[in-house]
Amino acid sequence: MSLDDTLSVFYRKHGFGETIGRRPLTVPVYTGCMLVPLPNIETRRRFLKYHDLHHLITGYSVGRIGEGEVSAWELGTGSMFVSPTLGVMNLIALSTGLALAPKRMWRAYLRGCRSRNLYPAAMRTDVDAGRWQDVQALRAEVLETTATVRCLSLRALEYGGYCAAAALVHACIAIPAVITRFITDISLGYSVFQAVKPRKRTDLY
Repeated sequence: MSLDDTLSVFYRKHGFGETIGRRPLTVPVYTGCMLVPLPNIETRRRFLKYHDLHHLITGYSVGRIGEGEVSAWELGTGSMFVSPTLGVMNLIALSTGLALAPKRMWRAYLRGCRSRNLYPAAMRTDVDAGRWQDVQALRAEVLETTATVRCLSLRALEYGGYCAAAALVHACIAIPAVITRFITDISLGYSVFQAVKPRKRTDLY
């Protein structure tokens, strides 16, 4: 199947709708045990198609751990240097992944260090022009194109910086969200225990 056809199947499978790249005005973002609605900003909408292709290329899921992995992978490929806004969005997902499966985040980051992302303008233009006939061809072009990670110690230091920044971003989003949920639950008549009890989720992977 073509890239667009494969994306359409991907969207239908995960309940994202039929139209490639479209989403509502807000988007639920994984922050620990919660899904917090954040504005679906223009940068996200512009790059969403290529982020979704990254899921297909890497095989990472759309669950909390999978989103963390694809974000770690994107950071390894240099997404922060293509767009700092993209990088911050990656940090949000990475923060949840670090809490749930830190070793998998590190492996995904290292994998990204040996890969290329689709975010640069030239790559996006080639994707939209149909340069690659299917996901397999695209995967061969961008995934793990080098055998080893260059300057591993420096990349590890970079990753440590991303992890620290991810924890800070997570706190800035999660703490207000937890307080808001607690107040809302109490106002709806829940007990304190019910308000603070984490919601059981089935979308880890």
